[in-house]
Amino acid sequence: MTQTASDNALNRIAAGEAPVLETLMAMNLDAAERSGLDSDTYLLVRLAALVAMDAAPASYLITLGAAADTGMTVERIQAVLIAIAPVVGSARVTAAAGAIVRGVLGAEVLAQGIVPEQRTS
Repeated sequence: MTQTASDNALNRIAAGEAPVLETLMAMNLDAAERSGLDSDTYLLVRLAALVAMDAAPASYLITLGAAADTGMTVERIQAVLIAIAPVVGSARVTAAAGAIVRGVLGAEVLAQGIVPEQRTS
């Protein structure tokens, strides 16, 4: 079986070779330090901003991964989603929940080294 360019890219990311993601992480760390917020508040504000802008699953994965590293509880994350729902709308919060699930599942697949079959249609 011939490996396609996208398969090769997925394998590199799974192996930890992700310069774009590493750069994004460094930018996030700089912003956290410059904000003057404590780490929990900073991450919860970022989560709210991601929901408001209908962010991609990878964006949630980065923020929630950092939140998990700080020991933030799922209840605090859910509280933010509840608090912002009247402002951003229930559809946006529901879409965010789906993106979070896709991000987590995608990370698990990459960690296991599973490369999905390429669609032909």
